[in-house]
Amino acid sequence: MRLDQFLKWSRVIPRRSMAKAACDANRVRVNGLAARPARTVKPGDVVLLDLPRQVMRFRVAAVPDRAPGKAEAGALTEILENRRKDLDA
Repeated sequence: MRLDQFLKWSRVIPRRSMAKAACDANRVRVNGLAARPARTVKPGDVVLLDLPRQVMRFRVAAVPDRAPGKAEAGALTEILENRRKDLDA
């Protein structure tokens, strides 16, 4: 599954266009490497999002065949780190 689509379906990023923009700005890494929006993700991959106000690192737990409902979306990722950036620094 495409990375930008996975980020939307897992509800990590609300829109696919925003996920694509984050990838294009080199704010997304998969297994330590900068990732393009079309990169294929699979279970076990570790994704790092370095957003302006937040840093999030998670492991892909499952890749769905179709768009999951709100209840199932949380089961797609295993959160390893989720912290807000200190904006004063």
